[in-house]
Amino acid sequence: MNKRSYCHFLLIILLLNGKVGMLYAQKVTLYPSFDSRIHSPGKTIYYIDPQKGNDQNSGTIIKNPWKTFKRANQLIFSAGDKLMILAPGKFHQSLVMMAGGNKASPVTISFAPGRYDFYPDSSFKTRFNISNTNDTPLALKAIALYFVNSKYVRLNAPGVKIVLRGKMIETCIDKCENINVHGISFDYARPTVSELKVINVADHYADLKIHGDSKYSIKDSLLTWEGEGWRYPPGWYWQVLDPKTGDLSRVDMNLNKARFANIGGMVRVFFAQNPGFKTGIIYQTRDVTRDCAGIFMQRSKNISLKNIHICFMHGMGVVSQFCENITIDSLSVKPDKKSGRTCSAWADILHFSGCRGMIAINNCFLSAANDDAINVHGTYLKILENPSPNQIKVRFMHNQTYGFDAFKAGDSIDFIHSASLLPFGNDVITATERLNDKEILLMLQKPVPADIMNDGVVENISWTPKVWIHNTVITKIPTRGILITTRRKVIIENCTFRRVHSNGILVEDDAESWYESGIVKDLTIRKNNFVECGEPVVSIHPENKVYKGAVHQNISIIGNRFILKDTSAMSAQSVSNISFSDNEVKTHVPVKINGLIELKDCQNVKLSDNKILIKR
Repeated sequence: MNKRSYCHFLLIILLLNGKVGMLYAQKVTLYPSFDSRIHSPGKTIYYIDPQKGNDQNSGTIIKNPWKTFKRANQLIFSAGDKLMILAPGKFHQSLVMMAGGNKASPVTISFAPGRYDFYPDSSFKTRFNISNTNDTPLALKAIALYFVNSKYVRLNAPGVKIVLRGKMIETCIDKCENINVHGISFDYARPTVSELKVINVADHYADLKIHGDSKYSIKDSLLTWEGEGWRYPPGWYWQVLDPKTGDLSRVDMNLNKARFANIGGMVRVFFAQNPGFKTGIIYQTRDVTRDCAGIFMQRSKNISLKNIHICFMHGMGVVSQFCENITIDSLSVKPDKKSGRTCSAWADILHFSGCRGMIAINNCFLSAANDDAINVHGTYLKILENPSPNQIKVRFMHNQTYGFDAFKAGDSIDFIHSASLLPFGNDVITATERLNDKEILLMLQKPVPADIMNDGVVENISWTPKVWIHNTVITKIPTRGILITTRRKVIIENCTFRRVHSNGILVEDDAESWYESGIVKDLTIRKNNFVECGEPVVSIHPENKVYKGAVHQNISIIGNRFILKDTSAMSAQSVSNISFSDNEVKTHVPVKINGLIELKDCQNVKLSDNKILIKR
């Protein structure tokens, strides 16, 4: 045994026997790198008790638990290891889990039921470039539970509620395989969305009942929303919830000239002209800076999230970025009933960017968001230069989506004309060179097409997922229920879309604004209930500027039930092989099927056996 191996062995013995002294405790960092950690021998149980523990204890005897995650964060957990948190409490440190379990003997983590408060002050923080939410790329993101470079880990936490005490990523799964998170709940003590209800409106003032969790201060007649580690003045962005109907929508309200005062347990806002307040209506407002995510998963595969309840999450929801095979089962996203709050998600709920394999979403309840319920897409990068026959320089174009590794050697790409959104060639990447956060040089297997510089963009077609969304309820959404753009097989079935403010389902494809790709080749929407959604309820709307052929193809909308607000069930453009059949449609006025459908530049359209009923 060499000197380094002997020291490593000795350190393990000392750690497991709880005899590492204060000198060791002072030298170790809270979050050592993978190479600096100690390998657990495996099949060992480690105990943490934030109420009765001590970090100088052995941690391997239930009567001598650790107090914090500090000692666990020094380990690389091995097959059969268990980490047991014995009692609820407060944590000022993150759990940064590095583990190498296997299928037969995974690493397991269990929390005793109860409330756990996680504070960001001494938490693990790092930079992430997150799709659609990159307003602060240099800012460090705090993380509560961080799984990194890990395999076969199971987190079991039924009856556990983690409460964030400042802006944090609730859980991050980074470069991992076979991770299972089960039973946990997440909430914020002070959500980053503030809420109020309008009690009374007069000509030049309104009385507002501020929700008890929406902390604020008033100084010099100006109101400031205040949270744990953040504050902001009332901005232009508001959401409006009618508690009688459940309708949720967006509205711009300018309060720059408004003045505020505390009056009898309420806040009175004074104005020359009412900016939009209505009696009895609930208003939500937030700082629109996209700086975080609720749950973030990147470059990971075989991930399962099951029986999870999210009462509130800050940032762009549950973001999966270049992940493979994701199962989300029995996820409930709605405010805690006891809280009296009406918002559960700062923006999107489920957001998938550049994923592959199967995305399976089952038996979920997705509600009370500030943006879309589900969004599945890739990212187009614009072709800037063709420095050699087998090279192109490409660029991220949207200011909130850039900085991540969008390509790897071996990935296949399609060349797409941004005006027509049609492909004009393909290739395979042999190497990449990151030039800066927005520009990448791609080395290719073949010479590029001759017209490569004619409004060309590229899509990574190796990272396009199959999607199965079923038995899921989507409600109280101010924008779209599901946005879906992937070339692989998609099935949306047995779902309920209840009063989604905009389209229930939207299929786009965009190479000029958000640059969210791509082409749809096989989409089935069947046996769903669409109840008074925004219209057209199903919209197939690729953003092609010129028509040179169908962008999307093979779309079937069959056996669904529509209860319309007006008379627009579906709108489609640039689609070949589209069927709207065996659907039941309820509307206020007598109308024929052609009055419910709008088609533009579509071929091989089938409209058959649809039943139209009059709502009573």
